[in-house]
Amino acid sequence: MHIPDGFVSAPVAVAGAAVAAAGLAVCTRQAGKALSERQLPLAGLAAAFFLVLQAPIVPVAVGTSGHLLGGTLAVALLGPWLGPIVITVVTVVQTLFTGAGGLSVLGVNLVNLALVPAVVGYPVLLGLRRLLGRILPRSPSGTALACGGAAVVTVIVGSVLFATEYALGGAAGLPVRTVAVSTVGVYAVVALFEGIVTALVVRALLALRADLVRVAPHEPEPVR
Repeated sequence: MHIPDGFVSAPVAVAGAAVAAAGLAVCTRQAGKALSERQLPLAGLAAAFFLVLQAPIVPVAVGTSGHLLGGTLAVALLGPWLGPIVITVVTVVQTLFTGAGGLSVLGVNLVNLALVPAVVGYPVLLGLRRLLGRILPRSPSGTALACGGAAVVTVIVGSVLFATEYALGGAAGLPVRTVAVSTVGVYAVVALFEGIVTALVVRALLALRADLVRVAPHEPEPVR
């Protein structure tokens, strides 16, 4: 879902940059209030993991690319403020050093890849966790399934947003319908893999180090 240079018009690129800057400013401010030294190594390890996770890139016929995203996993592990910052670092590194996505549309890519998981994926995750908690009380599987389901929703929403951005200012000379069908179709499949990978990683961490999963339900402190 990395948009290349020249794929969307300048107004869409500028609007994406403005939204990304505003959203990441909020994330940075909120993360700074709650960030602990213990989270910094985890954030670095997560960034490295997401670089590897997104490495297999499959070209989509309309000029963009398909790959696992990792945004929902990031907010599940690091929260809705630090998670987008880590995905932003990953996206910038990919843009500068691997050619995944264009520099002129970096803001649009950050909206789709870093902010959508926080704005859409995180609330969906919490809602699913609450719902599944009633069916599977105190079960790590409920949290893992909630993360996987949220990942599916997030990827599909991101692909629809991508198609909408192209509809508002496509500059590649391709029909909007072609772009929409190709992108949403490919990412509907990606979403399934994303959901499975996210659920498996969260479930494994809950079994080994539940303290590394930000959305893991914690037992209330006993009243004394």
